[in-house]
Amino acid sequence: MADLGISVLFEGSNFLRLLGGLWTTVWIAGLSLILGSIIGVFVGIAMLSKNRVVRVLMRIYLDFIRIMPQLVLLFLVYFGLARVASINLSGAASAVVVFTLWGAAEMGDLVRGALISIPRHQYESAEALGMNRAQTYRSVILPQAVRHLLPLSINLATRMIKTTTLIALIGVIEALKVGQQIIDANRFDYPDAALWIYGVIFLAYFLICFPLSLGARRLEKKWAN
Repeated sequence: MADLGISVLFEGSNFLRLLGGLWTTVWIAGLSLILGSIIGVFVGIAMLSKNRVVRVLMRIYLDFIRIMPQLVLLFLVYFGLARVASINLSGAASAVVVFTLWGAAEMGDLVRGALISIPRHQYESAEALGMNRAQTYRSVILPQAVRHLLPLSINLATRMIKTTTLIALIGVIEALKVGQQIIDANRFDYPDAALWIYGVIFLAYFLICFPLSLGARRLEKKWAN
């Protein structure tokens, strides 16, 4: 067994450390998705604003986030803010900031698309009933848009979970970083440890992301009928 390298998983607290690193990944991605979704709703509505300046600003924000690689954004927030603005954020806090900004931009575009998909007469009917803009969105438009939005939001969640592997490069001890530490510490006793460590990490990400992807596909098929 030791020759196969699988024993490294059960040496000391290695397996528990991997689970702890995975939890770091999950809570950073989960918190960022929640914050990004809340902000993204307002960003999506702002993208359809009658005010041209607001629309242009939202478009610049979306394009900037999409063009800039997430790793560069992580470095800008983690290293740049500390140097330029003397704001010292931890690696985890920097990750939450970056993934929230990314999630808000992506969610905003999803919300915009979902709102556009609502027939125009729905807006006109709400206006005829005397609803103001806020009431129209809250009571008529957003509940319908959720059907279009939810499957795409789940797909965004899986993308965010997978992309959090980048936070190891700013010192956050997540699953991949823990795995690298275990491999480095046991490279002589368990030369094949990488196969098992990365295999467990792959399996953990699969068990988290596959059910989400499956749920998104089922929702799409259910609501398409």
